[in-house]
Parts: sequence; C-alpha cells; structure tokens
Amino acid sequence: MASSIEPILAQIPFDDVLRKVGEVSGREGILAYAVGGVVRDAMLGRATTDIDFVCLGPRSGIRLAEAVRRKLGGDVVHVYENFGTAAVRIPLPDSKFLVLEFVGARKESYSRDSRKPVVETGTLSDDQHRRDFTVNSMAVDIHPDRYGDLYDPFGGIADLSNGVLRTPLDPISTFEDDPLRIIRAARFACQLGFIIDPITFTGMKDRADRISIVSPERITVELEKIMLCPEPSVGFNWLYECGVLHQFFPDLVALQGVETQEGVRHKDNFFHTLKVVDNLVESVADRDPTETLWLRWAALLHDIGKPKSKRFTEGVGWSFHGHEDKGARMVPKLFKALRLPTDERMRTVQELVRLHHRPVSLVDDSVTDSAVRRLLFDAGDLIDDLMLLVRADITSKNTKKVRRYLRAFDSVETKFKEVEEKDHLRNFQPPVDGAEIMSSLNLPPSRAVGEIKNAIREAVLDGLVENNHDAAFAYMMEIKDQILAGIPESYFRAT
Repeated sequence: MASSIEPILAQIPFDDVLRKVGEVSGREGILAYAVGGVVRDAMLGRATTDIDFVCLGPRSGIRLAEAVRRKLGGDVVHVYENFGTAAVRIPLPDSKFLVLEFVGARKESYSRDSRKPVVETGTLSDDQHRRDFTVNSMAVDIHPDRYGDLYDPFGGIADLSNGVLRTPLDPISTFEDDPLRIIRAARFACQLGFIIDPITFTGMKDRADRISIVSPERITVELEKIMLCPEPSVGFNWLYECGVLHQFFPDLVALQGVETQEGVRHKDNFFHTLKVVDNLVESVADRDPTETLWLRWAALLHDIGKPKSKRFTEGVGWSFHGHEDKGARMVPKLFKALRLPTDERMRTVQELVRLHHRPVSLVDDSVTDSAVRRLLFDAGDLIDDLMLLVRADITSKNTKKVRRYLRAFDSVETKFKEVEEKDHLRNFQPPVDGAEIMSSLNLPPSRAVGEIKNAIREAVLDGLVENNHDAAFAYMMEIKDQILAGIPESYFRAT
C-alpha cells in the first residue's frame, strides 16, 4: 500500500501547480504521477526548476500537456509524437517560467551501439524500472482523491536518508544501456553530497568505455552542471576514479601524476587543478553560479598546458616554462571537442589562461609601473576575474605561506588601483585614433598608420606620455618624422 507524502508536498513552492495538474488529469480521465526530481527534491527540501509527469495511455502525455496549458496558460513546447511527450512552459510571477514535462509511461530496450532506446507503451512500474537511480525512481499520484500517495519500489526514500546513489536495476546493464548515466551519477553525487553505492560504482568502472557512443553535447551538459556545483572537485573525482574522464577529457587527466628525478618531485597538477576550481568557486559563492561559469572553466584549464611544457633541468629541478601560452593555444581545440561555444566566452577563458601567471611577476616591490600598466592593458575588464583566479591558484597546505601569498597579491591589487587612478588604462582606447593620424599626417589607410598608433600606445604604457589626447598628439608630432623615416615604402600603400 502506498504511503502519503502530502504534508511534504504542501511545503514546496509548486504544490498548487501539482494540485491543478492533478485536477486536470482527473477531469480528462488520465492517470498521471509526478516523478523523478520533483519528488526527490521535495523530500530533500531542495528547489525545483522543472517538474516531470508520467501519464498512462497512448498519447496521454501530449493530451494532458494540452489540457494543462489551457488551464494554466503558457505555451506547449517540444512536442515529440514518437515518444508521446510534450512540455508546457507556464509563466511565474517573477517573470521566469516553470517547465512541466509530460511523458507517456514506457518501457525501453537498447541496442549495443546506441543509447537511443526502442520505446513501447508501458505501465508506471515499467517507467520506474527504466530510470537511472533509486532516488529518481519515486512517483507521486496527483489525482485529487489520492494526492501525495508515494510509489517507491526500489527504496528511494531509504537511499535519500542514507545519502546513497544506487541504480534500481543491475548497474552494469543500466550503464550499458545508457552510459551517460555514469556522468549523471557523478553529477548527482556532486549536487546532492551523496556517495555512490560500491556496486553501482563498480558498474560505472566496468562500462566507462561505453561513453564513446554518447554525443559530446550531452556529456558537456552534465559537465556544466558539475561545474556549477558548490564543490565541483567531487564530481570530477568520481569521473576520474571510475575511468570515464579518461575517455572524453584526456588532456585534463594528463595533469595527473607525480614524477621524481634526482630526489626532486613536482606536485600532482590534476588534484591541484581541482583544488583551484573549488577555491575559485568558494570565492564567488555570493554570485549567481551561471555568472561565473566561464571563470570556473578558466580555473579548470589554467594549467592544461603543463604536461606538454614539463622539463627537468639537472641542478635546477622541474619547470613548466610557457605553460600558460601553450594552454591558451589548447583552449579552442578543447572547446570544439566538448562542443562548448567558440565565441567571446571561449576567448575569455583563453585570455585568463594566458594571463594567469602574469600577476605573480608583479609581487616584487621593485616592479615598474610600466609592467603594471601592461597587465592592466592586456587584461582590460578581465583584471578582477584574473585576480580571483590567481588567488584561487594558491593551494599550499602551509597556512603561513598562503597568508604571505595573499598579502603579496593585496599589494599587487593596490598597485593596480594606484596606476589605474593615474593612467585610466582599463578598456584602453588610443588617445589619437587612426582617422586623426591620417588627416594630420596626410597618410592613406595603410600599415604606416598602425605603426604610429603602436608607437603612441607603447609610449603610454611605458609612462613616457600621459594617457590623454593632447599629450599623445604632441608626442606623435614630435616623433612622426623619425617613425615614418624608418618605415618601409610598402607600409605606405593604401589597404
């Protein structure tokens, strides 16, 4: 006999939505249940971003979606006739939307070389058997006469209470059928703070190579959910330990390991990287996680060039010279492989990787204002995120050393503030633009114009000229003959 969780549902924000959908399903004569995440999150007291319903009968999911849309308003989106599913997006008071997805109960079978199932109409029990984990296999009746009745055939409540992720069926067949569930296991463990049942974890390791049949887009959706967790290292550690990370992110795994020569060893850069990500996430905990996603990616990739730049020099030790530039050059290929956006967001990550070692050179008290200006110029609006990344990169277990490094970076940021107040280099624009150079010096559009702009910029960055129009123009008129005399004739040809 089903137990009732109606009192628990009464405490969640969307209890009224569940009840209204239940009223519509009763009026339409469609048996419907809230399933999966909404039930799990209600039991855990977590926020819900969407609600899934399973419906019994042919086309029942689509029919109920249309009826709910008429009752609650909103739009019917993503109708899939072949699978008997549809989603309704209903407006909320805060100008956001709640997505309700309606799925016809089904049973599935898989072929060896595909994660796309052969689907047949099924019962509620069939539908619960096909789900990934016991905590996602619970269903709640939403009919007004039975509202809140819980169907939990695999002990999901007990696993929630114990903080355990376990597959409802044999884990090897579960991950054989849909290997994306291996990454989902790591993601849920990370999001919920659960451990993975040892038998389930053995199944993950056994079927890790099956991830090759899953599209990069689906993998990256799960990765980004891990990246948005409060402690992403938990998810990446599970992925590493079961061997699946090796399959789709070998450049990250290549950071793992410690090598010793002549008694000198370097740190494990894989686990260092995961600590950097966690440090970074902790430092931006007061911000919306989605706002810092690309900064998080920069933290994950900041040392990605180290395996290809690692060198041991006798009497000196280990070095990773130029790893930041090598890593920055790797970013576009990695983004393309993971189907991440190759636009300004990628370039942000690339620049943060390229620049992440630069602030370290500014710690010395004897550093010149010119060096500070150049970093401010190169980083532009990324300077604040760059300093967050640099601070996160301090992973020493020696608290005195950590405090010393942090004080040093406080000093660097003071230098930034002093130079910025004086020279206004953030979002630097040439004080004399190309049009003015051409009109003042009677030059055609050509490389010669660019050479003069570069000379003015270098003078500003070196502190020879103040960052304002009059000073820059006077400098141009002072050095124009010398600059133009040294430029090859070909540079004066119109472009």
